[in-house]
Amino acid sequence: MLLMFIGAIIGLVAGGPAGLLVGGFIGYVAGKALRQFVVGGLRVAQAELIDSVFAVMGALCKVDSVVTRDEINTVEQIFGMLRLNDEQRRQAKAAFTKGKQPDFDLDAAVDRFAAVSRGRAPLIQLFLQLQCMAVAADGQFHPAEHAMLVRIAGRLGLGERDVAQLESLLRAATGQGARDRTGVPPQDRLSDAYVALGVDPDATPAEIKRAYRKLISQNHPDKLASRGLPESMRAVAEERSREINAAYDLIKSARGFV
Repeated sequence: MLLMFIGAIIGLVAGGPAGLLVGGFIGYVAGKALRQFVVGGLRVAQAELIDSVFAVMGALCKVDSVVTRDEINTVEQIFGMLRLNDEQRRQAKAAFTKGKQPDFDLDAAVDRFAAVSRGRAPLIQLFLQLQCMAVAADGQFHPAEHAMLVRIAGRLGLGERDVAQLESLLRAATGQGARDRTGVPPQDRLSDAYVALGVDPDATPAEIKRAYRKLISQNHPDKLASRGLPESMRAVAEERSREINAAYDLIKSARGFV
């Protein structure tokens, strides 16, 4: 409609009333072509995004030599979180299988994702979170998995600290009781919770609350959406918010403040 209006104005200036009709028609055609181009471009970008996410995930899950049943189950849960349709699930599975191959070019796949994401920080952060979620499914981060995560993060402009924070966030959020299903003792989970919130164990309650509020605000799904996060990634953002809350609750319980 905007292009149709602009075309009509240009036509009116150039050719009077007759130009108004011709210009309006040209603007209409241009607008229709632009919509088709944008929709087509979004489909291509979405396909490239799916391919990059799950190919890299396949490489990560395979780097310790064995892809476990827990990892496969988590990957399938991620399909649901991203609301993939049947065709997209087939594409994701094919990409995951491709990523497991010995000749898979990890760096090229990460670079393709970087190009598709166009520097959108929320999308890059949640991409890394998805990779962490997949390899954490078996309850631990193997050294080879951590090293590959750091390598991926580096190509996306992030650092080892970002990886460590995500790993800690996931460990702190898992399980309850004396020893959770991951085998992580409560004291280690508490240490992870401090790292996840970015505070020292001797931080005051006020400092912990301030760090928590900042982190939860930065990761609020609505705020991330306003910064370019696709709607299909909303469930991932919500999961990260739950993990942040779990880490904060663990610290509050251990320290005895509300």
